[in-house]
Amino acid sequence: MEFTKELISSRIIGYTSRMEAEDANRLGQWRERLRQTGLRVTAPRLAVLAALAEAGPHTDADALAAAARARLGALSTQAVYDNLHALTAAGLLRHIEPAGHPARYELRVGDNHHHLVCRRCGAIEDVDCTVNAAPCLQPSEDHGFVLDEAEVTFWGICPRCQNAEHR
Repeated sequence: MEFTKELISSRIIGYTSRMEAEDANRLGQWRERLRQTGLRVTAPRLAVLAALAEAGPHTDADALAAAARARLGALSTQAVYDNLHALTAAGLLRHIEPAGHPARYELRVGDNHHHLVCRRCGAIEDVDCTVNAAPCLQPSEDHGFVLDEAEVTFWGICPRCQNAEHR
């Protein structure tokens, strides 16, 4: 048990020493947010968060796993999925899964934004809610539910795919 704690501690320290100043600041913020949500601060969690910050929003689990492995040296696919699930459940990540596409993750949480998805290439963009208050939409019948959120996905053709059509 003590060896494991030392190993995790040394991996976190080694990982931190490779971070640049901006990343180190972000890492400190993530450590604090992990603690605030009751999650332990671990090297794999920090690597997944850093990988998502570096890759940008709407990144799939496979890309995050590859980036996290590059940071740590070794990390199982199951560990990546376990951490994505824990971080999402804690409200540190948002999980979206447009129909017909793999699950994607983003750091933008706690606001009322929606997504635009390209039918051709799968590109995803954030779009702010025009109402700015959840649930944003009201159904014609609530069937007794107390509504607190509406998840809206707009589908269309992105500018890049539109330009490819006209060539």
